[in-house]
Amino acid sequence: MANMSPKKNEMPSLDPKARAKCFSEVATGYTDEQAVDEALRCLGCKNMPCVSACPVNIRIPEFIAKVRDGDFEGAYQIISSTSSLPAVCGRVCPQETQCESKCVRGIKGEPVGIGRLERFVADWHNSHSEPKAENIEKNGHRVAVVGSGPAGLTCAGDLARLGYSVTVFEALHTAGGVLVYGIPEFRLPKSIVQREVDNLTSLGVEFMYNMIIGKTLTVDELFEMGYESVFIASGAGLPNFMGIPGESYKGVYSANEFLTRSNLMKAYREGSDTPIMKGERVAVVGGGNVAMDAARTALRLGAERVYILYRRSMEELPARREEVEHAIEEGVEIMILCAPTEILGYENKENPRDEKNGFVTGVRLVRMELGEPDERGRRRPIEVSGSEFTLDVDVVIMSIGTSPNPLIKSTTRGLEVNSRGGFVVNPDGLTSREGIYAGGDAVTGAATVISAMGAGKNAARAIHEYLSNK
Repeated sequence: MANMSPKKNEMPSLDPKARAKCFSEVATGYTDEQAVDEALRCLGCKNMPCVSACPVNIRIPEFIAKVRDGDFEGAYQIISSTSSLPAVCGRVCPQETQCESKCVRGIKGEPVGIGRLERFVADWHNSHSEPKAENIEKNGHRVAVVGSGPAGLTCAGDLARLGYSVTVFEALHTAGGVLVYGIPEFRLPKSIVQREVDNLTSLGVEFMYNMIIGKTLTVDELFEMGYESVFIASGAGLPNFMGIPGESYKGVYSANEFLTRSNLMKAYREGSDTPIMKGERVAVVGGGNVAMDAARTALRLGAERVYILYRRSMEELPARREEVEHAIEEGVEIMILCAPTEILGYENKENPRDEKNGFVTGVRLVRMELGEPDERGRRRPIEVSGSEFTLDVDVVIMSIGTSPNPLIKSTTRGLEVNSRGGFVVNPDGLTSREGIYAGGDAVTGAATVISAMGAGKNAARAIHEYLSNK
């Protein structure tokens, strides 16, 4: 019998007060019974609008039908036929603006919990099986993938299934890219990412670590080594700053550095080789998912007060609603319609403006009001004259976006980039050089995990066509 409840099954989660002090995963996942009950809410629409809204075209009604029948492994096989990272996507994909936004059940109530069901199915499979080496016949072609984030992993997995010998070159000492250095443990456990990497290894994908392409090896040298095509998925790891006074004070971090030190290097541990200033009063500038991750991490590191400083209103806040709600539940304070104009630090008597040796003592802010919409349709923030005020903090985290690192462009002849530093590609992901493809944040700048996966899948298809014709 169909479940016509207008509301989704609630996602079980840890108590806010308890989880704000630890890195355990916040959402604990559906039970078998909850998953089946949620699957019964799906109408199985013949035109499947949810599928067209998914960047990797997961066969959503088909896998949900399997869940409804209690065939969880069958559901996993359907999802994994188009997605290389189902356990990841079920946790961090913004389903509310993609597949779920097109769900017919959402017209008069809440859409089906597609993301929650995807997570359930992937977790069920992972707890009932182990990665097994697959006997895939090799086709004799070699492809190099630069970067092991979501775009690189997706491209590598799709090509490996087609018989290609794929090597992934990763700059860090572990695979996963932004999935391991950018997204905290409480949102995406690293064991989940490692499991997905192990699945690719079972397909024959080879991973080479501590390989900075553009420094350790160039793209041209990869071709000289026998690789016939290269997919650049190096991400957007170059942090942006505001260019305001005081950004050189100790205690000012980019969100990229703050999260990398915490997530990957465990800098919060006593005696860490890469220590981090935990801060008692922390200000995070920005309103995206990364800003929420940084703020919630600061709480877990022991901060007494954590503020999100955002220059627009709550309606324009770009972070996922679920992440915003979790942050507020845990005690993060969101200050809207304000923007920093200066970061304040203690005054050294010998050199009052010595930012390099000074420490943060506060941030000077100005009130904002919203004017006419900009070119993207968002109302433009305007400073309110005479409204400046000061907030006492000892750590400031800048989370205002990232750009692609120029290293590969500067060491590879003939690669065209746009004004933002992203590689210029055609609809197939082909760059301005034959055989070199690019996708994900290295092209678009910082975007979503699922859009990067879509780019990786698109590039794999194009590379297969290119090498088949070659």
